[in-house]
Amino acid sequence: MIKENQKYLNRLLVLLDAVSIIISFLIAWYIRFQSGLIKVDSGHLSFEQYIIPVLLIIPIYLVIYSFFNLYAPRRLKSVYEEFLNILTANILGIFILATILFLIKQIHYSRYLLLIFTVNIICITIIERGFIRLFLRNIRKKGYNLKHSLIVGYSNLTIEFLKRVEKNKHWGYNVAGILDDNKKLGYKVKNVNIIGKIYDLERYLQGHYIDEVIITLDIKEYEKLKWVIGICEKMGVRTQIIPDYYKYIPARPYVEEIEGLPIINIRHVPLDNIVNKFIKRLLDIIASVVAIILFSPIMIFTAITIKLTSPGPILFKQERVGLNRKNFNMYKFRSMHVQKKEEEKVQWTTKDDPRKTKFGSFIRKTSIDELPQLFNVLKGDMSLIGPRPERPYFVEKFKEEIPKYMIKHQVRPGITGWAQVSGWRGDTSIAKRIEYDLYYIENWSIWFDIKILWLTVFKGFVNKNAY
Repeated sequence: MIKENQKYLNRLLVLLDAVSIIISFLIAWYIRFQSGLIKVDSGHLSFEQYIIPVLLIIPIYLVIYSFFNLYAPRRLKSVYEEFLNILTANILGIFILATILFLIKQIHYSRYLLLIFTVNIICITIIERGFIRLFLRNIRKKGYNLKHSLIVGYSNLTIEFLKRVEKNKHWGYNVAGILDDNKKLGYKVKNVNIIGKIYDLERYLQGHYIDEVIITLDIKEYEKLKWVIGICEKMGVRTQIIPDYYKYIPARPYVEEIEGLPIINIRHVPLDNIVNKFIKRLLDIIASVVAIILFSPIMIFTAITIKLTSPGPILFKQERVGLNRKNFNMYKFRSMHVQKKEEEKVQWTTKDDPRKTKFGSFIRKTSIDELPQLFNVLKGDMSLIGPRPERPYFVEKFKEEIPKYMIKHQVRPGITGWAQVSGWRGDTSIAKRIEYDLYYIENWSIWFDIKILWLTVFKGFVNKNAY
């Protein structure tokens, strides 16, 4: 039933997407040539010459949408993920359309129309998917479009799964019951009853409609796993396993194969991918060069002021731990009085730190002291975005005190990061900072970097925890 519903929903979405593309073009055509908002020159292409390329590219758009999982079940998919997929798919679509127009030498196709069309299709698709999502969530809460599930095995996994199902009614799970060999018949777990033993599985599937079997066996009972999967496949019922070792691995492990043998990587790091790594490094180089040029007047003024107001060097050079646990020298504008190296390595900066100069307090509060790190980015020691690097002394200390602390060194450290724009900067919780750093490492994307840069500009430069 679920598969049938999804099939009909996908057909509806394909139709709606095709209509949305046409409507987006018609609105763009009207705004460009009929509204009077934009000057129209004589001798422009006819309406037919404009619409034919758009009609021809509709199938390509639909394939792109499918590639970006816009027709995949969205029962558990986040709104943010779907929004990013819509944005990326449509940008790729307009790029392909523009490339086709270039190849067929249609140089008179209006650039304004293409821009307006792109904005239209992104907005209309987001609104369309929003209405679909809202509609499906509402009918699931009312008991329709449900996913009928049976749980095999009682363990802590069962409780955790049922907690999430109870909390998210819009997922539309209807759990028929639990089969387990260790609990008595009728035992209730989060309003779901134990309805039989595991060996009752085949009989139950024969007599009841079940969309999927969810296996939550305790690791001690994994010898039953093969038999359970065999019965489910015999009955043609989809099977999902919540592994008992999930508590030891992150939510998104990365699975590889060696000649058919699956290998689970404990942590999925998108920047391990050579293409992602190249793109991020290229953007770092371009952005750091542009930023150095833009901020050069501020940096020159800061350098002169430091020299005039406090004896000592303009730049402060400090050893930090970076990518793959390798040490490097990180640059800052000096904001403190000159210290002994032994003190500088082990002392933590506090709010009213007496070591800071008056001008130093200002450049730390406004993050101007961080600008020389743009040269670290250019060198390759750092990235614009990433976990903040720490001194070797504190790295050795925190790795013993905070679980997973050293994972941050699997990517280049950054001038700013997800933890910093989320408020975990300065003398704040290191554990929370690492939690945000790990989220960034496992969920990296170009769009995520852009979001962090945007937040840095509007709330990251001047921060109450920056001292």
